[in-house]
Amino acid sequence: MRSTPIRQLLTQILSSDPEIEVVGSAPDPVAAREKIRTLSPDVLTLDVEMPKQDGVTFLSQLMQSHPMPVIMISSLTEKGCETTLRALDLGAVDFVTKPKIDVSRGTVDLGHEIIFKVKAASRARMRARPRAAAPSAAQATVPHAIPAAPATGMRLKTTQRIIAIGSSTGGTEALREILTKLPPDAPPIVVVQHMPPVFTRQFAERLNGLCRVRVREAKSGDALLTGHVLIAPGGDSHLEIVRSGAAYGVVLVPGPPLGHHRPAVNIMFDSCARAVGPNATGIILTGMGADGAKGLLAMRRAGARTIAEHESTCIVYGMPKEAIECGAAEYIIPLDRIAAALMGNLPDVRSA
Repeated sequence: MRSTPIRQLLTQILSSDPEIEVVGSAPDPVAAREKIRTLSPDVLTLDVEMPKQDGVTFLSQLMQSHPMPVIMISSLTEKGCETTLRALDLGAVDFVTKPKIDVSRGTVDLGHEIIFKVKAASRARMRARPRAAAPSAAQATVPHAIPAAPATGMRLKTTQRIIAIGSSTGGTEALREILTKLPPDAPPIVVVQHMPPVFTRQFAERLNGLCRVRVREAKSGDALLTGHVLIAPGGDSHLEIVRSGAAYGVVLVPGPPLGHHRPAVNIMFDSCARAVGPNATGIILTGMGADGAKGLLAMRRAGARTIAEHESTCIVYGMPKEAIECGAAEYIIPLDRIAAALMGNLPDVRSA
């Protein structure tokens, strides 16, 4: 990492947690290669901008020769966002925005984020790239009996069906896997992916260039339309789904973080349960923690179809695991089958 003060800051922050040991640091990729070989770290933090070789090129080579969990250190700029998204495509688990040199204020919040994400990365399943083989149909269920609406099948072209997706660590790749498989007349989709501001807009623009559906960052008052995907913006607001007559839309509601997340998946799912009820499908994807589990349970109790990503394809099996354990997931489906499920091909096996 190019900046000595930032390397020292990260070392100080990470070393403050008794469960983390910083085994080494390196000023550039040449030194990093040797230290990775000799020290065998569980997680690597990698700057986007480094001397001798840029971080993305180094990451690409590393993932071919020595796959391991990597956290990117990025600047909160247009260029920094685009480069970081490329790094996530290449296999980086997550990223943090580059801290300022003067961190006399805000160090506690910054430290929590870095420690949280490094611990999440340490649990990442690198075998999920390429995707693991899909489990048998018998695995696509969950042993919890929660009253749900009668099965009606997925009506792809109806504007009344709303799809709500929540994701975190590893979610950028998971979302791309799902959204690029959907047809241009897919039901309206709303996404909460844990990301800071600027990154969500760049992420939406990147997906829009890859998908047949139209993808953009949400604005308060946006209508939910067939063939459109709205990504909740990172920042100081939560996203809620609202209904006006026969139409659905979204509003951005300022408020404190919920469980360290803003926007929070739970808030979006809860609003979907209230406004959409049985016309909704909720999906919870890879991520650390429990955000979304309670909201998905509220959706299921309101009659919505609910899906959790199968453990075999999760980068971090945290959020789906919590949803499954509390009985929120009607179906447990591997990532490569979720798009088909949204187009009506749900498994025959359901909860008792």
